[in-house]
Amino acid sequence: MRQRLLSCVHRHKNAEIGHVVSYLIPVMRKQRHTAYTNCPVEAALDVIGGKWKSIILFRLMEGTRRFNELRRLLPSVTQRTLTNQLRELERDGLVHRTVFAEIPPRVEYRLTPLGESLEPVLRELRSWAEQHMQPLVPDER
Repeated sequence: MRQRLLSCVHRHKNAEIGHVVSYLIPVMRKQRHTAYTNCPVEAALDVIGGKWKSIILFRLMEGTRRFNELRRLLPSVTQRTLTNQLRELERDGLVHRTVFAEIPPRVEYRLTPLGESLEPVLRELRSWAEQHMQPLVPDER
């Protein structure tokens, strides 16, 4: 697997100047943006960012899912969008897609070890949202 060197300037809260820290991370695909600030957080958000990817990953943390199961769990997402997001997650090495030679064809999605490594991050994100975000309640008219 190819790797790329990323650098990020870190500043300690009491320091007047920052120091550059370099990271070697795997390159799984072409970056969406041409101008990164070379920060690992930005690279990570490029892989898991977007409206649906983290939600898909969170649902796959619960176990292997078929495509239509994911559609039922995410009723607001269109079929095309779900397909594209799953393809990107697969291309980035976070999701494994298994096609069974059956009629009708059966396709299952599960997290790869790399995708499973995001579980603590996604659980912490959920915890943060539960503590700091107000649930949306539909307007009563």
